[in-house]
Amino acid sequence: MGSASMRNVEQAVLWRQEGKVQEAIDLLQEITEHEPENAQGWYQLAWAHDSLGLEREAVPHYERTLSLELPSEDRAGAILGLGSTYRTLGQYDAAKIWLETGMREFPEYREFEAFYAMVLYNRGEHAEAMQRLLIQLADTSSDQRINDYSRAIRFYADQLDRVWE
Repeated sequence: MGSASMRNVEQAVLWRQEGKVQEAIDLLQEITEHEPENAQGWYQLAWAHDSLGLEREAVPHYERTLSLELPSEDRAGAILGLGSTYRTLGQYDAAKIWLETGMREFPEYREFEAFYAMVLYNRGEHAEAMQRLLIQLADTSSDQRINDYSRAIRFYADQLDRVWE
């Protein structure tokens, strides 16, 4: 991507962050029309649509983005964006597949687990959703009281339905 192209994408990102989302979309559509291999342009175009609540319109832009070469951090963001967008559209199977892809490719990115738990909830897999969230809570909380009980939280995470008699 040339420096002028990069500046244009950066301008679009700035506009999106400033709330000038439609201006950003217009610029990004122009960029991707003239440079169909511009992964950053497609990624930012998807993100801009998502930020306006236009999830259905964001999907093909995320898919196009993920068919191109992206830096690792942006690829993770695009996978999460697409998985989350599919979930909000009620396309839980597609969401699950993309979020599993994200967890596989980026196991250290804990946000995938949280969004995956939401998809599991939507699919009626409540026990696994709770288990994953409880493990994330135990592993990541900076709250001292949660930390004091992290061992118990982890222990009970996969035994929520068990009754001790």
